[in-house]
Amino acid sequence: MAKPEIIRTLDRSSGGGLLVRAAEMAVLRSVIDPGQALRAGHKVLEAAEKAGDGEAASVALRAMALASRELGDLQAAEQRLRQAVQTRGAPAERMAQARLSLVTVRTERGHPLQALRLAALAWAYLSPLDRAKLDTQRAVALAHLGRYQEAIASCDRALRALVAAPGTIDDRRFLAGGLLNRGLVHAYRGDWDQAMRDISACLQIAGHARLSHLARLAAANLPFLAVRRGDIGGAFTHYREAEDTLFGYPERLATMRADFAGALLAAHLPGEARALLSLAVPDLEESGAQVALAEARLKLAQVELLTGDAREAMTVAERAMRELSEQDRQAWLPLAREVVLRSRLVLEPPTPGLLAELAGCADDLERDAAHLAEGASLRLTAAETALALGNRAAASAQLSRLTEQPGRERWLPPGGRRTPLASPAQAGYAAAGQVPPLVRQHALALEAALREDVPAAFRAVEEGLAGMGGQIDSLDDPSLRAHAARAGGRLAAFGLRLAVRDGCAEEVFEWAERWRAVTAPAHARSPHGAGLPEVRAALGRAALVEYVTDDSSLFAVVVTGQRLALRPLGALRPVKEALIRLRYSLRRSALHDGAAGAEPVAAAGSELELLLLAPLAAELGERPLVVVPTGILHTLPWAALPCLRERPVTVAASARSWLAATRHPSPLRTRRPPGPRVMTRPSGPPRTTSPEAATPPSGLAGTPAPGTTPPTDPPEAGTTPPAGVPGAGDSDGVVLSGAAHPVGSSVDSWVGLSGDSGSGPLKVVAAAGPGLAHAYEERDRVVACHPGARPVAARRDAVLAALATCDVVHLAAHGVFHARSPLLSSITLEDGPLMAYDLLGSSRTARLVVLSACDSGMARTPTDGAPLGLAGAFLAQGTACVVAGMVPVCDEDALAVMSRFHELLAAGHTPASALAYASARTGITAFTCFGAGDQPLIHREPDAGCPADIGRAPVPVHGEDDRERDRRPIVPTG
Repeated sequence: MAKPEIIRTLDRSSGGGLLVRAAEMAVLRSVIDPGQALRAGHKVLEAAEKAGDGEAASVALRAMALASRELGDLQAAEQRLRQAVQTRGAPAERMAQARLSLVTVRTERGHPLQALRLAALAWAYLSPLDRAKLDTQRAVALAHLGRYQEAIASCDRALRALVAAPGTIDDRRFLAGGLLNRGLVHAYRGDWDQAMRDISACLQIAGHARLSHLARLAAANLPFLAVRRGDIGGAFTHYREAEDTLFGYPERLATMRADFAGALLAAHLPGEARALLSLAVPDLEESGAQVALAEARLKLAQVELLTGDAREAMTVAERAMRELSEQDRQAWLPLAREVVLRSRLVLEPPTPGLLAELAGCADDLERDAAHLAEGASLRLTAAETALALGNRAAASAQLSRLTEQPGRERWLPPGGRRTPLASPAQAGYAAAGQVPPLVRQHALALEAALREDVPAAFRAVEEGLAGMGGQIDSLDDPSLRAHAARAGGRLAAFGLRLAVRDGCAEEVFEWAERWRAVTAPAHARSPHGAGLPEVRAALGRAALVEYVTDDSSLFAVVVTGQRLALRPLGALRPVKEALIRLRYSLRRSALHDGAAGAEPVAAAGSELELLLLAPLAAELGERPLVVVPTGILHTLPWAALPCLRERPVTVAASARSWLAATRHPSPLRTRRPPGPRVMTRPSGPPRTTSPEAATPPSGLAGTPAPGTTPPTDPPEAGTTPPAGVPGAGDSDGVVLSGAAHPVGSSVDSWVGLSGDSGSGPLKVVAAAGPGLAHAYEERDRVVACHPGARPVAARRDAVLAALATCDVVHLAAHGVFHARSPLLSSITLEDGPLMAYDLLGSSRTARLVVLSACDSGMARTPTDGAPLGLAGAFLAQGTACVVAGMVPVCDEDALAVMSRFHELLAAGHTPASALAYASARTGITAFTCFGAGDQPLIHREPDAGCPADIGRAPVPVHGEDDRERDRRPIVPTG
């Protein structure tokens, strides 16, 4: 929220001379053109000092102070206001008016309690109308002290008087400013609807009165309120507008950014919040806005804790505590202390002393009606800490305060009536009724577990997760869904822990899937017939491995058509360390580091294989795999594990999302049996060829994935069947490659010419992004592999249009992964980045998207089931399969593996098997297949008169013995 408007009094001349009137005009000008007001006030001050006019000098100093405040120089503003108060010969009323202006400046400089004392000194010398104007300023100080009821009551008194005022421009400005201040206090208290009503009324009055600066300040609060009301897209639109209008007012802009960051933090977008705070904090420090700075530091500490840097969070929170304490803002101290205590829980083992501090801080938070939810959450943490210490009595005492049945709520709904001056307890707030439902369900589950009533504990967890799912169903943004679901992560982990303790594989699978379904988009949940039997039936010969964690231990649930098993894999830490070594080795290899070679990659891959797959060898055999990772395993390039060489592997966010993707109408196209056909090169005369004359891709080995019709050999690179031949015509996918290339026709000029989705060629399109040496060649090779494929310009509009109309999309360009803000991850196109956020408004995306770019498959997972990044964004929008890079990859390596991949894809392989064979034969293991990669894009109909089971498998170059020798089985441990 932008800070409340500083209401300045336009003093009425009491028969004074021209200097006083000129000084009053400068006061008025200070909120319209601060620079001009500063210059005018300086000239009036010089003339008043020469003339010995104390009244004019005092008003001129006040005008200069107000202009300095608008320009962000709070220190100069305070100095000039103090000079105005001390000016010799100034009437008492003028001194009181200077104190009125000093109230807000002193508040913003970090001394709200002293500001209230200044207001008390001014009160006796002000007229009734000026006292009403002073009340709007007192509300600012009261709000920063956490005395919200008093602040709203102060605004109510002021607004009653101002509504009955004569209606001068000054009166209208104070009326609009009082509404703005009251709206912001409502926002502090979480009453978003009432806040929006007040700020909207302020904007209306300011517009009618042509108070453009006040309107700008009011509009600067719209980003904050839009987030709080769930409109993230609208919030960023308001933010961009406010950023433009507040340019030139650095302190106002910094305050707006800090408050917007606070809203984003509350909306579970810590990465975006951190970016804004990094801009706001330096400007607040420079301007001396100590109140806003302390609040910004507190938000930054909360962000650091949420993003995993507990040590930095504790350091920043302790600094915020010192600043808040110096400002006498006792109501804010428990929020900062909460961050410190939670950071200590991460950094050090629990102790009885820490438990006592947690419970005491929860008590302090619950004394403030605005922080009841934070207090309840911290009390639950105190109960869990007591359990960790083995203190069941202390745990029960804390839990009982969370599970009491709420009494009849006597407090009024938000926006109902004026708020009384009574404290929350005096006003009848029912604390039990303020316990968030998720926290209460977690407490009920813990109480049931303490009683050894496992069924009741499971029921409590299930009800809590069902409620969480209902809360986030309306969120379309996958990042919002994922971060909002984090609130239920502890409850889900508790339910999973109960299931793991019982040792039932089916129960562990169901609980893991239930939680992953909470964060999944609606189309990926498969609500009907999506249980374990359906998953097993859909697997065929493949196996599904779902990884789950319980505290610091890793487990795997293995599902096949015949077996279901739960296997402990040991501690998670060795897996993390081995994965870091593997990624580091792959990065060095990709950069052609002279000290790097194949040995470190193979060693790290073998180490991970022993930790993750060797204990599952009996169940897996040589089956194709569907892998559901957890946590850091979302960053694993699975093709780098030796036992997965030539083995089709598909990575999915959950078993149900994989199942939902497999139920997408598949294949996209049916290719009729080939007969003699004419192929023409893009340049040169046509020539006749037959299927028997086709040459298989060199180096190809292996067989198609189970369930896939054996493909025929791919067409010769650079050849295209003519129109009318099945498999010819316009293409159905998009291929984007890394360098600029003039394209003769747009997507719209040809994409609608192909047949419907039931038969005919795939729609394949290719484009080349900037800055890559082999982009043209990669684009051309991909286009040559697919009959009728064409390039498009590597521009955002063309690519988004192709995504909406095509079947296969291949993006070969530079990729950027943002770990803190994964939906800012992007592919670089000619006219700028195509970000994951750009995909959220798409109503349709391609069936297969290939991201031939560094780190394009990387994901950050705030919670299981919600991998955030480019690949995750495509899958969330309905793409069935994504092939993407997991590590940096050289341009020429991407060219090699993608050329082979598309040859195999065009020949009928599933994406997963095509990628497995291409990776094995090129030695490039940087890419992973996500989604439903085991589903074919093309099925071939059998020749008339030929048995349906006759087909042509790819012909290996090395022979059958070499192929068997190259494929390593999983070696069991022990």
